[in-house]
Amino acid sequence: MEEVKSVLTDPGQNETRFAKVLLIDDNSLDNFVNKKVIELNKFADTVEMFESASEALIYLKNVETEVLPDIIFLDIMMPGMDGFQFLDEFEKLNTEIHQRCKIVMLSTSDSFKDLNRANKNRFVRKFLNKPMSEQVLEAINV
Repeated sequence: MEEVKSVLTDPGQNETRFAKVLLIDDNSLDNFVNKKVIELNKFADTVEMFESASEALIYLKNVETEVLPDIIFLDIMMPGMDGFQFLDEFEKLNTEIHQRCKIVMLSTSDSFKDLNRANKNRFVRKFLNKPMSEQVLEAINV
């Protein structure tokens, strides 16, 4: 009985790995599912979602430094501004944003060209295939 009690009261049980995550994907269903996976796996306290890369950039430019996301999950293929165009604009943001926000590209693309391009970008910490899962989250060590 003592063992069960210690597991139930363990303060580490409710801790998340990151304070805030940003999801950028034009697919609202993917955003919804990814948010649930993040919450169920206690990956982040807060999840912000954007279906437009340009809206996400506006958010990053205007949000207070202390509430910037720790991780940005970025889709590659999006209408208007794709993930690589987002990275080009992200580079123009201030250094504080670069240092705080770690970018993980998520894609259904199995294109070696996309993988290569993502790996060459200094802001991309990881390139992972969709769908997001517990294993995908565990692979993130940024």
